[in-house]
Amino acid sequence: MAGIGKLYIIATPIGNLKDITLRALETLRTVDFIVCEEIRQGSKLLNRLDVQPKQLLNVNEHNEASQVDDVLQLLYAGKDGALISDCGTPVFSDPGAFLIERAVQSGITIVPIPGPSSLMAALSVLNFKPEQFHFAGFLPRDNQERKTQLNQLKSINIPIILMDTPYRLIKLLEETSAAFGPGRQATLACDISLASEKIYRGTLGEIKKEVGEKKAEFILILHAPKPSRK
Repeated sequence: MAGIGKLYIIATPIGNLKDITLRALETLRTVDFIVCEEIRQGSKLLNRLDVQPKQLLNVNEHNEASQVDDVLQLLYAGKDGALISDCGTPVFSDPGAFLIERAVQSGITIVPIPGPSSLMAALSVLNFKPEQFHFAGFLPRDNQERKTQLNQLKSINIPIILMDTPYRLIKLLEETSAAFGPGRQATLACDISLASEKIYRGTLGEIKKEVGEKKAEFILILHAPKPSRK
């Protein structure tokens, strides 16, 4: 009887295809199946990476509960699989956590294949040493819930990481300026690794003015508040 397969968690490029690691490519080309978020997007990415998957499955927030059993059956049959997201490191603000939870409960070996991460890339260009930070991720879509969560975050005295979709970039800058004040220091990393990459530094008010109506993939880092003078 064949042994149980392994599940590889593989980071893929966040923009520039050259950021894919040799180990990631080797693994993607040798596993028996690949799990992606959406078949269309996954196929497009793998084609650009010159990877022809033996089998491609999709697991996302809409079908994760039902699809996980199919993936586990393949692993139980001795087949090795890889989990990828549309870009970057899987699970972190992407689907896949439930699959990994079930796989761990089932005694399946999980192997991380590290690589591109927009979060780590943004942290690496800060003009201070981020010894601690709070990852707030994506805010709720509801306006009142967003406002409530931002008000709760105001009590945190370490850098705060926020993300959202490109079309909410301006909205988030407006909301954070209102909640934390336009004078709050921040770093905004847009389109990391692409030709259009831009790192904005300054106060939220300054960054908002400089960004204008721009839409981009982004990570917003609110710096820790400066100690008040007594």
